[in-house]
Amino acid sequence: MTSSVTFVPVDGVEACCSPLTGGVLADAAAEQLAAVFKAMADPARVKLLSLISASDRGEACVCDLTVPLGLSQPTVSHHMKLLVGAGLVEREQRGKWAYYRVNDNALERLAASIAPGR
Repeated sequence: MTSSVTFVPVDGVEACCSPLTGGVLADAAAEQLAAVFKAMADPARVKLLSLISASDRGEACVCDLTVPLGLSQPTVSHHMKLLVGAGLVEREQRGKWAYYRVNDNALERLAASIAPGR
């Protein structure tokens, strides 16, 4: 997620129709937000975010993520590619291993898009 979600107020839309968002999402913002939710729509990817966030340095090597999930390295790498593509995690190559860190700003924007003004 490289840009923030934009809420577009629409004249004539009753306040009761959108109490959680405070406005109607623009089409592009809705598509972007849906892509992020799609990336998080798998329990393994949610667990990966949790494992990385809970790690000692706030980052994890892909080699450290396979055992806790019981998945192969190629499968974990596939899940991580989707999370990186959605902007939820950042990837850094160190030698032959990839290290991942949760993108806190992206998670904050995601939370704000669900409950703006809170």
